[in-house]
Amino acid sequence: MTGDEDPAISYKVLRRGTPVRTADGQVLGRVRRVHEAARENIFDGIDVDTKEGVRFVDAPEVARITERQVTVTFALAHADDHVQDRGSPMARRLRNAGTVRRARRAGRELRDRWDRR
Repeated sequence: MTGDEDPAISYKVLRRGTPVRTADGQVLGRVRRVHEAARENIFDGIDVDTKEGVRFVDAPEVARITERQVTVTFALAHADDHVQDRGSPMARRLRNAGTVRRARRAGRELRDRWDRR
């Protein structure tokens, strides 16, 4: 059975780690978390672990959910247009850690120059 022949399942039973594939069959990543609007009891989207970090795929972009995989409506080449960065603030801070260190160093050097004038 291929992913297209598997029966569809509810987002409520979708498991973490399920592969997420694009419309052209490429692997986008794996399911990290399922979001739902609890009051309305509707599917809101999924967080996907990708090589670039955690990305959010909105519900209208999810074409099919099966036990073996989740299929999205866009091709891998257009993934950046359809997904949103959902990395933690700490992950973003660590990604820019080198830049922060350089900026602090430059600030100290400017302050020292100002004091020596």
